Amino acid sequence: MTHHQITRDQLPLNQLAKAQGHKFAHGHALVLSGGAGRSGAARLAARAALRVGAGLVTLAVPPEALAEVASQITAIMLQPVADARALAKVLEDDRFKAICLGPALGTGKGHAALVASCLAARRATVLDADALTLLAKDKPLFSALHESCVLTPHAGEFARLFPDLAEKLANAPGFGKPEATQEAAARAGCIVVLKGAKTTVAHPDGLCGQHSATGERAAPWLATAGAGDVLAGLITGLMARGFGPALAAELGVWLHVEAALSFGPGLIAEDLPEELPRVLNALLA
Repeated sequence: MTHHQITRDQLPLNQLAKAQGHKFAHGHALVLSGGAGRSGAARLAARAALRVGAGLVTLAVPPEALAEVASQITAIMLQPVADARALAKVLEDDRFKAICLGPALGTGKGHAALVASCLAARRATVLDADALTLLAKDKPLFSALHESCVLTPHAGEFARLFPDLAEKLANAPGFGKPEATQEAAARAGCIVVLKGAKTTVAHPDGLCGQHSATGERAAPWLATAGAGDVLAGLITGLMARGFGPALAAELGVWLHVEAALSFGPGLIAEDLPEELPRVLNALLA
């Protein structure tokens, strides 16, 4: 395993500013929403994907939540999606470059079918929250993961997905987050982002990076509802723009903390996407 600390100097921040091109040249991201009363998490992810530079972002919304979502969005587009069959039809459009699913999606049989439909499309895909719960209890679904996927579990979700690794992490001397995350990535065959104060990003080939949000970079106010949904959206937006899964994950994690540090105490999740322009302008000045 090759382990490194993720730092600003290692990230291609200049690539965040494409000089020219129409909106589709900057990528189209699709974010799946939960049903009525459960759309907020997906809207946070979609807003983050748009703010990080995706040219277009569409929310795929169950029919019963259309009015709720339509009343809350402007620049983000809306696509009714009733079931997995309808989603597969939407994904016939190859202009959708990246997918985000999981935030408040639901964990029923129909939701598992949505995840399966997304994985079958073989697009760059971020799986978070409820999608991780579905993967943990459905071995065939887990087996459908591919190299363009990014899993973004917090500690509890990681323990559901990889209970033996979580047990080893808690009890085996010398077995830390880098080792646990890398073994998880090798098992899943894709990027795994184990979130926390020291977020770890691991690639199935053994590469592993860690971003420490401690000491001078501590941002404890990131421990707020919805912050993880924003991170999922950042990674999705970056992949829609053409960043590979590993680089999108590392850059997304770094920008997530930068936005939190820029805003400061009192942060709520809605503030993170709105702080990105300040962060990006400072980086690219």
